[in-house]
Parts: sequence; structure tokens; C-alpha cells
Amino acid sequence: MAFDKLNRRLRIKRGVRRRISGTSERPRLTIFKSNKGIYAQIIDDTKGHTLISASSKELGQEKSNVEVSQAVGKKLAEKAVASGIESIVFDRNGYLYHGKVKALADGAREGGLKF
Repeated sequence: MAFDKLNRRLRIKRGVRRRISGTSERPRLTIFKSNKGIYAQIIDDTKGHTLISASSKELGQEKSNVEVSQAVGKKLAEKAVASGIESIVFDRNGYLYHGKVKALADGAREGGLKF
């Protein structure tokens, strides 16, 4: 049983990853949050390669908030569209779809990615 926040998130993450997988046509967008930043990657699971990544550190931000998360989503979408990726599968990595995760997803949609 999941009694703390980390174990609960990991349990949800395992369940989601059983159902979701990124392909060459529709790679997987995954998110990781730390206390200081937010990181996003677009991954091709069939080859096991990270295609594109973006983070709040890349933007020069020391703190992570909703505005920074949205900017990371836009930056990631900008890189993805430039490399020919238009459609993705969204993996929230066990986090609740709220706040920073939602802002990053909205920023990626504004940047031109289709979920």
C-alpha cells in the first residue's frame, strides 16, 4: 500500500506506464518535478531514446512555478515542431494533472503539439 506521497506517485506511475508507450510516430512526453525545477522529455520507447528535452534550468530560472512550467512546455513544443514531431502521448509520471503539470501541458499545446 502507498502510505506516503512518493510511493503513491510511483504506484500510479507504474500503472500508467503499463498502458502508455511512445512510438516513432507518437513519442511519449514525460515530466519530472523537483523542488527546484521542472523537466520534460520526449521519448521514443521502441528505440529507448530521448528525442528532445527541456527544463527550467535551460531557461535560466532558479525557481519553478506555473509561469516557468508553461514556458518550458512552449520551449519543448518549439523544439519538437522544428524536428518534425506534431503528435505525442502525454505521461504525467504519476503527478496530479494540476498546477505545474497542467501548465506545462497547456504550454506544449500552445506551442503546436497535439495530445
